[in-house]
Amino acid sequence: MLSKHVFNDFFKSLNQQASKGFTLVEILIALTLLAIAGTFVAGKIFDQLRDGKISAAQIQMKALADRLQEYRRHCFTYPTTDQGLKALIEKPTGGKECTRYNPGGYIENGEIPVDPWDMEYVYESDGNTITIKSYGPDQVPGGEGPDEADIIHGKKN
Repeated sequence: MLSKHVFNDFFKSLNQQASKGFTLVEILIALTLLAIAGTFVAGKIFDQLRDGKISAAQIQMKALADRLQEYRRHCFTYPTTDQGLKALIEKPTGGKECTRYNPGGYIENGEIPVDPWDMEYVYESDGNTITIKSYGPDQVPGGEGPDEADIIHGKKN
């Protein structure tokens, strides 16, 4: 049978070890685990932010396409590529004249929105079809994948 003295010595040694705190190895392991978890969480957050900006660009391009459709109903054609989206805020002077142009333009605040990366949208038209592009997160034409692909509304080439 174990004596009371052995139990006391055992618990006393446990108490002394616990009161010393964490060892350097234990702290490093904990910090490593936190860093790994933080990297995973941060990656997911950045993916969500990117996806949110892509969705915002798609919504803005759809709104611009709706305004261009209204322009077309009044002018019987889309603005030319050269006239660009600026035709939505001021009557174009070159090209086919639009006699039914809305005097206030086609965008309420009179400003053409920029994409979520603060770049101008790229507009192309042959008069019958339109294409609105954002170069996306990398702000460079072309590319593939979520961070490099262009965001396109309308006719795809």
